[in-house]
Amino acid sequence: MSSEIPMTLAEAIVYFSNESNAFAFIRSMRWEGSVAVCPACSSKESYPLAGRLWKCKECGKKFSVRVGTIFEDSPLSLGKWMSAFWLIVNAKNGISSYEIHRAIGVTQKTAWFMLHRIRMAIQNGSIEKLKGIVESDECFIGPNADFMHKSVKKKKGIAPGYTAKTMVWGLLERSQEKGKSKVRAKVLKNSKKPTLLAGIHANVEAGSELHTDSWVGYKKLNANVVHKFVDHAAEYVRDNVHTNGLENFWCLLKRTIKGTYVSVNAEHLFRYLDEQCFRFNERKDNDQGRFLKAVAGMVGKRLTYAALTGRSDSLPGTAA
Repeated sequence: MSSEIPMTLAEAIVYFSNESNAFAFIRSMRWEGSVAVCPACSSKESYPLAGRLWKCKECGKKFSVRVGTIFEDSPLSLGKWMSAFWLIVNAKNGISSYEIHRAIGVTQKTAWFMLHRIRMAIQNGSIEKLKGIVESDECFIGPNADFMHKSVKKKKGIAPGYTAKTMVWGLLERSQEKGKSKVRAKVLKNSKKPTLLAGIHANVEAGSELHTDSWVGYKKLNANVVHKFVDHAAEYVRDNVHTNGLENFWCLLKRTIKGTYVSVNAEHLFRYLDEQCFRFNERKDNDQGRFLKAVAGMVGKRLTYAALTGRSDSLPGTAA
């Protein structure tokens, strides 16, 4: 099947404009051997109905290839979804909902919803821990409260002396091969030692070498790792001890947010982190490879508009 998949954006638009091609592609990506599997009871015993539907012989439920994926309940053609996938995973600095809106002919609101569903598909849920030499660092994303009108500060609940920025924490596993390092990033509520320690325990293999700056939250860190740090007030590199790999990632992230998305709501920031981490970790692959890896994550990640826009006291993807 991969030999038939296009290699360039121009080829992808032509290939997936045929809805039969898009349907066959999603079917082969979701089900091994393209044999329909009931999403309700996992039975492979089903028979086809009209309108590209199946009915399960075991539980009697009807289903399509979209059920249980990010495409569920979407009236858009699979061809448009494939174009959106290709655009977001292969755009170095990201792509805005307005660009998707103009490129594939949907409303901006629909494009925004599509992009968030795709970001959910490329979310890395791996439980494999980082190892070897691992860098740890934090950055702050968001507007500068000093330039906000007092009415906006009041609406957002920003007290005098407090920042409107959101803290993001990242880990980068270095590799002996150039360009093979990989990164993880998430939103944190604070950078206190218990919070950082919990994150390191959950994501870094014991015995690894952890490189950080001189932030007090890392001092006397009992995380079963070899801790080395540099004081940025005096130096940025000492031998091979530095956090320059993560600093590079932060630059790419901020360039994407400021240059393409302009303004990102704090409650959705973790999705933009997933997007940037995916492109960074897959940067050595070609366009087709990134596209296939992204689409492979479509199953089991349904996201409704109500869930996406709903308000909650606890932000998804945020560590305590």
